[in-house]
Amino acid sequence: MIEAIQYNGHPCIKLKELWDALHNLFNLAQNQYINPDLLDEISNKEVTRWPSFLKVEIIEAINKCNNSLTLRPDKLSWRYLKKIVKNEECINKLIDITNTYIDLGYWLSHFKTSTTVIIPKPNKASYDSTKSFCPIVLLNITRKLFEKMIGKQLQFFTISNNFIHLCQLGKLKYRSITDAGVALTHFIWSGWFKNLYTSTVAFNITQFFLSLNHYLLSLVLKKILTFFSNYLVNITNELLTGCDA
Repeated sequence: MIEAIQYNGHPCIKLKELWDALHNLFNLAQNQYINPDLLDEISNKEVTRWPSFLKVEIIEAINKCNNSLTLRPDKLSWRYLKKIVKNEECINKLIDITNTYIDLGYWLSHFKTSTTVIIPKPNKASYDSTKSFCPIVLLNITRKLFEKMIGKQLQFFTISNNFIHLCQLGKLKYRSITDAGVALTHFIWSGWFKNLYTSTVAFNITQFFLSLNHYLLSLVLKKILTFFSNYLVNITNELLTGCDA
């Protein structure tokens, strides 16, 4: 017997009903009103040009990926791409494409293509609720590669320009759980020195990125990042728009 997913007290029998239920769950921030005027107090900063990518960056990004044969929408896998970049002409073409879309401030429609798979969460007593499922988004391998290269440069620029607080550990390269443990230990010992007790609270925000207002996020980036080119802000905006779709 297969249980129908319940949404707003009604079973989702038809495909459209099921789509509406899952879409409303995983896109909570979509169409929510925002007031961008709250950013007016932040002045626009001077921008600089984004540096060109090098071959070593694309090779490092690929080498750190596993050899999974899982095919993406572009029918490529990391294993295939590792073989492709061994060809000098192919890797030069990839570098040219990456630098060109940065210069033009344009995110190719090919990179916006994705396949979303809804999978059940493990060990649930019942699967008649949308909360018992989660989306897995499969992106084109080439897009994933370029994002890894951009992400590495973003981290370098943000840290070198003191944009990221020194206490920020999560989602940063070369910052491990060990660093978080050392920081927590420091806080505890500092409290003991002052005859204080330390309590910690850990929590996870479900579907955090999907609950963000991506339009407002792109406006914040444009306001506060002193070292990003306007081209990159345009690309970021297009990338986030692609994620909404």
